[in-house]
Amino acid sequence: MILLNFSHPVTDEQAAEVARLAGQALDRVIDVETHFDHARPFAEQAAELVDRVGLAATDWGRVPVVVNPPSFAPVAAAVLAEIHGRTGHFPTIVRLRPEAGSTLTRYEVAELIDLQAARDAARGRRF
Repeated sequence: MILLNFSHPVTDEQAAEVARLAGQALDRVIDVETHFDHARPFAEQAAELVDRVGLAATDWGRVPVVVNPPSFAPVAAAVLAEIHGRTGHFPTIVRLRPEAGSTLTRYEVAELIDLQAARDAARGRRF
């Protein structure tokens, strides 16, 4: 499994928790520096950003990925749409939260969200 990180650097503890929650080994973390130009279309920039991940077209549908999305919602949506287009399904994403009781601001992995399962469940509430 690969963790695609479009956000702040992932700590060793966060990476270990992602692997534990996913129930499989984390082979590598791919950090993708994420900066968007507000003067350019976000969908175009999302495609360029996901290209920088470096996976071959054939790997997108075969290699299990978990995504730590960008924190800016419009960018995250564009990136997730781009990944969906390449894999044929929504990815599982990482949700971080501030660590409770920490005097310094630190983040821990709160959960993994299977977006495809969420989408499939929502289909049942469509009508």
